[in-house]
Amino acid sequence: MSKLARQIPRPSVALVNEKLREWKTLEKYTLQEASLALLFRELCPRNDEISHVLLKVSALNDFYSTNIFDTHSVAKHILALGVTARILAGDADLVNELALVSVGGKQRKRNFYSFASKYCNHHNAEAFPIYDSYVDKMLMHFHRIDHFAKFHRKELKQYRRFVEIIRAFRKHYALERFSLRQIDIYLWLAGKDAFSRFKNRNRA
Repeated sequence: MSKLARQIPRPSVALVNEKLREWKTLEKYTLQEASLALLFRELCPRNDEISHVLLKVSALNDFYSTNIFDTHSVAKHILALGVTARILAGDADLVNELALVSVGGKQRKRNFYSFASKYCNHHNAEAFPIYDSYVDKMLMHFHRIDHFAKFHRKELKQYRRFVEIIRAFRKHYALERFSLRQIDIYLWLAGKDAFSRFKNRNRA
């Protein structure tokens, strides 16, 4: 077992609860999430007006540093897809469609996969867990350690499969009492702590 593997405790109810308590103490992130909830669910819930969509894309891009340099093109893409009903229905196929965007007038499309999962999540958190690099690393780590599901890393970028893998993770470790959003928070916080600390130690 690698040094990093020994540093990451296996998931448990107690550990997830610990991370959820920690989350509540992180004012920067909790205020950010509250602001996005206000924007997405109360002030600009619609996805059929460009002004609503552009505000949401810009806020996500700023808060999450998603490196979208052409928010207008992304907003127009979301508007053209007509996403509202599909988000409410929890249509997992939407994320990969929403992620591929032509920006700056170029034919080649950019893949804003993590951003797309976040956009859908902030409308419907339980149906759309967030994909990001720390979640990816945590899932792959426990896949190697405990083989909680059969998958290859590239499947994490197929959003419907990603949701299935998150659910398999939750079931394998007997964490069904937690919502997908709570599992999201645990994976992100635990991953951020483990992998950023390990990286910094290696640099020392």
